Amino acid sequence: MLYFIGLGLYDHKDVSVRGLECIRGSDCVFLEGYTSHLAGTSHEEMESFFNTPISVLEREDVEQNPDLILDAAEKGIVAFLTGGDPMVSTTHADLRIRAKERGIKTAIVHGASISSAVCGLTGLQNYRFGKSCSLPFPAKNWSPTTPIEVIGKNLDAGLHTLVYLDIQKDRYMTVPFAIGLLEQMAEKAGMKIPLYVGVARAGSSDPVVSAGPAQKVRNTEFGPPLHILVIPGPLHVMEEEYLSLFGGL
Repeated sequence: MLYFIGLGLYDHKDVSVRGLECIRGSDCVFLEGYTSHLAGTSHEEMESFFNTPISVLEREDVEQNPDLILDAAEKGIVAFLTGGDPMVSTTHADLRIRAKERGIKTAIVHGASISSAVCGLTGLQNYRFGKSCSLPFPAKNWSPTTPIEVIGKNLDAGLHTLVYLDIQKDRYMTVPFAIGLLEQMAEKAGMKIPLYVGVARAGSSDPVVSAGPAQKVRNTEFGPPLHILVIPGPLHVMEEEYLSLFGGL
């Protein structure tokens, strides 16, 4: 048996009651540590709260060597933990397909997702979002243009864009850094991004939301990770009012 369990947005207390019961009833627990990160807790705190040892997996463990998980799921009950909702990542969908092909029973325990939390924090309506994109840290001789292309197409269509900011082992991209990158891309592409909305620590007791032009949002003190960015299209009157009240627009 293989459970895919979403842990929610911020810390170990965000997990659902059903998810907690499944974790504590599992023979083996894995934590996927590369697509998201619960910034409000630690590995040790999770092990203490869930009352079980937790093995942390990197991308190559899941994508290239899934037999570690699947072999254990053939013999007993396995909990595969992820930040947010477990099926947002295609990596996790692939793992469930592999389990099905091996005759392993699976189940999903959903968790709060940043894609819905952003709508609640910013007031931007979920049905007005277009394709999302990821913004990676620049690397030597590599500067992807996909983010600005996605944003441009969404703006042309009057849609909002959710921009996932890069998470690496030793660093997390911040909203101000991300805006700097996007402003450079926009200038090269001959386009203008009129409005940004930055969000920090969704799901915590002290989230930060700041909306406005590039310089205003870049000067906001967002604090610790995780951060995420939205490029809004034209605002509905209610979205504008909500962002004014809760995002300082």
